[in-house]
Amino acid sequence: MNKKLLFVFNPHSGTGQIKSKLLSIIDCFTKAGYDVTAYPTQCQADAYEKVLKEGAGYDHIVCSGGDGTLDETVSGIIEGNLNTNLGYIPAGSTNDFANSLRIPKDMIKAANIAVNGEAFHCDIGEMDGKTFVYVAAFGIFTDVSYQTDQGLKNILGHAAYLLEGAKRMSQIESYHVVVEADDCCYEDDWLYGMVSNSKSVGGMSTLTGKDVSLDDGVFEVTLIKMPRNPLELNETLACLLTQKADFKNVYSFKTSKIDFHFDEATPWTRDGEYGGSYKDVHIENLPKKVPFMMKRKHK
Repeated sequence: MNKKLLFVFNPHSGTGQIKSKLLSIIDCFTKAGYDVTAYPTQCQADAYEKVLKEGAGYDHIVCSGGDGTLDETVSGIIEGNLNTNLGYIPAGSTNDFANSLRIPKDMIKAANIAVNGEAFHCDIGEMDGKTFVYVAAFGIFTDVSYQTDQGLKNILGHAAYLLEGAKRMSQIESYHVVVEADDCCYEDDWLYGMVSNSKSVGGMSTLTGKDVSLDDGVFEVTLIKMPRNPLELNETLACLLTQKADFKNVYSFKTSKIDFHFDEATPWTRDGEYGGSYKDVHIENLPKKVPFMMKRKHK
């Protein structure tokens, strides 16, 4: 008797390329010995609801889409307390997390890894009871990903984020925040704050620091101070655009737990989607929480 596989996919992610690959993907799953249920998501949070309510009836789960679809699927697995491996076929514009897991952009190759690879138990973040896969952030540009027009993303890909971000240059603002982690306190006016578990964010690898491991039980934290004058602002933005991490207004460290205290409710993004506004935020690492399928290592 064949095992059962639930395949949840967003037909609109990226350029909608999955529409032409769907039969080949399902054929790959079938050849791996699975009876496949394919479910195209219909609206926001649909992947989460499908996995949460029906995921327990399957031996394996695979999702395809951008950060939002991945985040919803992982949330469904964790909240449903499901004991199943997760395959991922990236179809978004940047695919930072897929790159960290060395999952190829080629959808058929990714599908093969999703069912024939090996499980890698990856850390997951929890932010005030809600999970995120690889990044939670506040400040400059953090709303770009979820406010950029989907049609523009499909046509221009990563360049669409840069175009949208350029519009915000005249709207720079800082956030007075007290940050507490590992008996240390950082209080200042911050331009940007990020808690991540990825080797790159927004296509930029230098922001997350060096020696990033996805299963070490700690996050990489990046805090960027508000520049004191236009010259410092230009230097900071130039360093971000050129991906240089050696500028003086940046604090980087690792921690398993962290708290943020704002003067007023501040919007956050989780995995590229709007994550709500908070005055107080507690973020904690859930070590080796979800087994993602990765390419098998050569012995």
